Amino acid sequence: MKIIKHCPECGSLSLSHLKEKGEVVCKNCGLVVEDKMFDFGQEWREMDSEDAAKKRRTGSPLSYTHADKGLGTSIGTKADIYQLNKSNKDKFFRLRKWQNNVASAIERNLQIALSEIQRLVSVLQLGKTVEEEASRIYTMAAQKGIVKGRSTETIVAAVIYIVCRNYEIPKTLDDIEKVTNIDKKEIGRNYRYVVREMNLKVTQSDPVNYISRYISNLELSQKTHTMAIQLLEKAQKKEITSGKNPLGLAAAAIYAASKLNEEKRTQNEIAAAVGVTEVTLRNRYKDFVDSLKLKVAA
Repeated sequence: MKIIKHCPECGSLSLSHLKEKGEVVCKNCGLVVEDKMFDFGQEWREMDSEDAAKKRRTGSPLSYTHADKGLGTSIGTKADIYQLNKSNKDKFFRLRKWQNNVASAIERNLQIALSEIQRLVSVLQLGKTVEEEASRIYTMAAQKGIVKGRSTETIVAAVIYIVCRNYEIPKTLDDIEKVTNIDKKEIGRNYRYVVREMNLKVTQSDPVNYISRYISNLELSQKTHTMAIQLLEKAQKKEITSGKNPLGLAAAAIYAASKLNEEKRTQNEIAAAVGVTEVTLRNRYKDFVDSLKLKVAA
């Protein structure tokens, strides 16, 4: 197997090897460099010595990207009816009707949701593993009934954001807003709702993951790129980043690094590129200057 050492998109060596997820993700630009590190296919089962040689498959692969996870299950068949007495036949039909009503409602919702997940994963270039995990979370949410009465598209957007956070993929609420046309505040509210109702643990975004993307957008040098990451790492060691908006921290690090390297970029330019207010940038920048004892020109 070919060993991937750097991102083909941005050249970064900062790759996250998600072996248990089957992907290699660039921590700087978010590109899924490799997404076929393991086989999602069916399991092998040996029935006897001949089958051991033939290695027959046991069935379809299990996947949450299908509304029934690839397992179509129903209560009985028509042939079963003839083996029942009248009382049990009535019970059979009641159960079948109940199952059809419940299953059809959930499955209709899942078909819409899973299709939207597939679309967003494609547009955002997130990879198959993200699609599988987002589909799993949404399916569990639907089964628990917490999506009822809420916009399917908005819950899907929130779930995509959750998975990106946990896989350290640098996608922001702004990114998701652009491809869904759903207000980022609404996505944020539903994100918090899903996390709370499902008792999910969400990884804190690492501001370092956002540096490469915005350095590129601002057309700053590799020297400034490296320095911005170094400043963030020093700030993290000083424990001044805890609880702070990762985008605000990234913006401040880029601004400080650009000033130290005399690459003229205004606070307005950097704040606009990153998607934070100038007030947030100034506050985080002041934290950097004070805590790291930076000597920068006024």
